Amino acid sequence: MLKHGVHRILEAKRPSEAFEIIAQEKVDLLIVDMMMPEMSGTDFCRRLKSGRRTQFIPILMLTSISGVESEVAGISSGADEFLVKPVQPQVVRTRVRAMLRNKALIDSLEEAETILFALAQSVEQRDKHTGQHCQRLAAYSMALGRMMGLPAADIRSLHRGGYLHDIGKISIPDAILFKPGTLTDDEWELMRQHTLAGERICMPMKSLAGVLPIIRNHHERWDGSGYPDGLRGEDIPLLARILQIADIYDALVSTRPYKRGFSHDEAVGVMRDEAKRGWRDRRLVNMFAEISGAMLEQTAAEISTPLDLASMGIELAKDTACASPVLLQHLSLQSSEIATAGA
Repeated sequence: MLKHGVHRILEAKRPSEAFEIIAQEKVDLLIVDMMMPEMSGTDFCRRLKSGRRTQFIPILMLTSISGVESEVAGISSGADEFLVKPVQPQVVRTRVRAMLRNKALIDSLEEAETILFALAQSVEQRDKHTGQHCQRLAAYSMALGRMMGLPAADIRSLHRGGYLHDIGKISIPDAILFKPGTLTDDEWELMRQHTLAGERICMPMKSLAGVLPIIRNHHERWDGSGYPDGLRGEDIPLLARILQIADIYDALVSTRPYKRGFSHDEAVGVMRDEAKRGWRDRRLVNMFAEISGAMLEQTAAEISTPLDLASMGIELAKDTACASPVLLQHLSLQSSEIATAGA
């Protein structure tokens, strides 16, 4: 049904081979039978949809078992479309074209996000003393968010916020950003604008809606003396408060030309003092203090490197001159094979 189309077709005989293909190829679509050797089609879908790198690959599930229960089970496991065999070639081709169009839209979104993350990395790389600051910030924020039991969407926003929180500094001249002395009132006012500039840069991306409060409000203070909005207490978005805690901790434990790096206990002590002064959310500081320094270091080491953004569902911009493979899986008890095709 598909070999005469403009697809690149790959094949594997069982799910384990399919996973190997997926690990090596950029896949645009999967077709999977509900009944397969090694594992069921529903288990296969769940595994793929639970992976950050594979969660956005559309899946068309086929089955010879008719009935509402089968369709509900297939869709619930993560399949995007469901067809009962025998299938009509025209219907299959139409569904495949529609699913590939949606995948192309997702890819264009990922490429736009990739540009933003690359821009954020260029901001960090302007300062040779802050190596992998964004990576650590993402790790520390996620550690605190998980400790609080936040939902996956918030953890994802904290991860992204770690990289994007200071993207607005791309608009700040180096003469101000790296000035060794005290900033003038005018320079300080310009520096404060980086939160608003960052929000404007990321606002067109609907997928980054959860990150915008982090970008705008991570310099607010509990007592209302922060910027840009002078928010106070619980009015400060929770994710912005979490990232702020991580940001302060990283600044304290990092070595700079003008200061030594504090130990974990010293940094926590300073943060507790700032909470007493009314600058920080005392509850969050106390919770963060319960996370050991060793655990924070391990989390930072395990998190993806700044350029390995595939773990967040973001891939490097694709070469549009090359055709990406579409994995069309077909596993059944009658013919144990996986047909994989590329668009």
